[in-house]
Amino acid sequence: MKNMEKELLCPVCQEMYKQPLVLPCTHNVCQACAREVLGQQGYVGHGGDPSSEPTSPASTPSTRSPRLSRRTLPKPDRLDRLLKSGFGTYPGRKRGALHPQVIMFPCPACQGDVELGERGLAGLFRNLTLERVVERYRQSVSVGGAILCQLCKPPPLEATKGCTECRATFCNECFKLFHPWGTQKAQHEPTLPTLSFRPKGLMCPDHKEEVTHYCKTCQRLVCQLCRVRRTHSGHKITPVLSAYQALKDKLTKSLTYILGNQDTVQTQICELEETVRHTEVSGQQAKEEVSQLVRGLGAVLEERRASLLQAIEECQQERLARLSAQIQEHRSLLDGSGLVGYAQEVLKETDQPCFVQAAKQLHNRIARATEALQMFRPAASSSFRHCQLDVGREMKLLTELNFLRVPEAPVIDTQRTFAYDQIFLCWRLPPHSPPAWHYTIEFRRTDVPAQPGPTRWQRREEVRGTSALLENPDTGSVYVLRVRGCNKAGYGEYSEDVHLHTPPAPVLHFFLDGRWGTSRERLAISKDQRAVRSVPGLPLLLAAERLLTGCHLSVDVVLGDVAVTQGRSYWACAVDPASYLVKVGVGLESKLQESFQGAPDVISPRYDPDSGHDSGAEDATVEASPPFAFLTIGMGKILLGAGASSNAGLTGRDGPAASCTVPLPPRLGICLDYERGRVSFLDAVSFRGLLECPLDCSGPVCPAFCFIGGGAVQLQEPVGTKPERKVTIGGFAKLD
Repeated sequence: MKNMEKELLCPVCQEMYKQPLVLPCTHNVCQACAREVLGQQGYVGHGGDPSSEPTSPASTPSTRSPRLSRRTLPKPDRLDRLLKSGFGTYPGRKRGALHPQVIMFPCPACQGDVELGERGLAGLFRNLTLERVVERYRQSVSVGGAILCQLCKPPPLEATKGCTECRATFCNECFKLFHPWGTQKAQHEPTLPTLSFRPKGLMCPDHKEEVTHYCKTCQRLVCQLCRVRRTHSGHKITPVLSAYQALKDKLTKSLTYILGNQDTVQTQICELEETVRHTEVSGQQAKEEVSQLVRGLGAVLEERRASLLQAIEECQQERLARLSAQIQEHRSLLDGSGLVGYAQEVLKETDQPCFVQAAKQLHNRIARATEALQMFRPAASSSFRHCQLDVGREMKLLTELNFLRVPEAPVIDTQRTFAYDQIFLCWRLPPHSPPAWHYTIEFRRTDVPAQPGPTRWQRREEVRGTSALLENPDTGSVYVLRVRGCNKAGYGEYSEDVHLHTPPAPVLHFFLDGRWGTSRERLAISKDQRAVRSVPGLPLLLAAERLLTGCHLSVDVVLGDVAVTQGRSYWACAVDPASYLVKVGVGLESKLQESFQGAPDVISPRYDPDSGHDSGAEDATVEASPPFAFLTIGMGKILLGAGASSNAGLTGRDGPAASCTVPLPPRLGICLDYERGRVSFLDAVSFRGLLECPLDCSGPVCPAFCFIGGGAVQLQEPVGTKPERKVTIGGFAKLD
């Protein structure tokens, strides 16, 4: 118990709690400290019950906090006026306002503003349990020494009795003096001296009645009067006993778990201490690395500075040399010196041949000097503007010099991520995230029994790019996936978990084959044989014209080029919502071929593709499974008829379910169980079951698509590489 003193200190005065109040944020604060905080905020008259302050041991000079003892209390007459008026005066509040301002209390524990309502501290409960814990702690560690009498003249004697009614401690003489015989106080029962006098029970601060219920909606104890108030109408209110038992069970269970895992706690403490040591070492290493890098930058800058200064020095010396030569040349043009003096002496020559010999070369020099004199220009510029440095980019880089950040949590693209024969995962980084060198993908199944210990994730390390392929997932499972990036700074945060359902059976890969269908001119199959569109055109108009004379429209059918003869298979397709009437399903290969040779009348009441009946099906027994199973789709709806519902087993108490329509999902899934002779139609996005039908699986079964009017179907592309397939339609076998 001696190690929990930190839990018993008030966050304001840093002393043990004295009459603690429970704030709406569930933190505690001494009543006197709370009043002082409200006084500093400018609120007056909302300090709770002022009558308990003068007689409370917590408010006496011997036990009050030193900084609280300097607080001046309002005069009693002013307190009476404030309490009678029902509110005080504080900033932003006018006396008698119709909508009084709500009092906000700055909680010192959570550093947030807590709303106290209009009544302030008077509407808060005292934490009597915390008071009892503080008192037991004081008694166990003997904090504060002996309890002194509060009414003795100095020096006070040691208290021997306490009075709950008077809320004070007394020595023997003072107890007799303040409890004289023949008075009502003489009936007060003495108790052991204590520093905290608590009421016998927890009282409602609004109605001064004992609390009997707990409001789960408000998370507050209420009395009988609070229970019938309009404020708690419609709230979930339970007796205190139920709330007590529920919270006690939860607390006991949590505490039992913690006490039962003391070895784990100690192990984690050791791990944290080891982490602290590693943090100190790593921090020191990081400091040394940063200092070394900065010193390296300084060395590079110093080397570059010396190189640039050397270049400027060489340029300066070259210019000075050229200017000095030009000065000497001009000085030679002065009278009596240099070139001019020499020319004057040459002019004194009288020997004509000799003069001509000397004057020819001299004339050229004089001409050049004259030209230079007339077009004077310094041999070098005095400006060094070409040597100025543009360090704007470098200064910006140095200013933005910062630690390399790890990549932010990637965002998984749920529109492009899906599971089919394999799982395709696609993601991207947030716009302002640092780049990632590579990624780590973690995935696991969520529908397997939980194993003791930490959750086991399967990983794929160093994935390049922003997409990945997870091969060979288990069928009929739910996978949870997440991604995180990595660069030189380390690993970033994980993305949000994404849950993907895998198909309930192995995926069947096939192409569309319209060789056996009727009216091939109305069926347009794509080049990759993964999509088909019914384009009726003029033949349909002519058929509609013949409809008035007794003829009927026919069905355009296209099959898959693979037949199933065993096991379970699954495939998915997307139906154009604008299709007039499309039937998606499966059927016996032999029956489908017979139907293609002589197309049945789709308007005839003797033909129902959904139930698998043809023109001679009336002679078959009721128990026989139909050779066809189709799901009818039209105008963005799926029709679940009464006959189809009964075949699917969707029956209620009153017999087969009535016909209904459901919205068309983005993709439809078909799951064929050949051994059981059942076919299921699913929403391929959520894998919610739509319909389940029986099917005659006495021979090879083929995927089939029927069109009446305009329509289009697109097979879902397989995620991985298409494997080698054998075609069995029509008795032919070939390898693609």
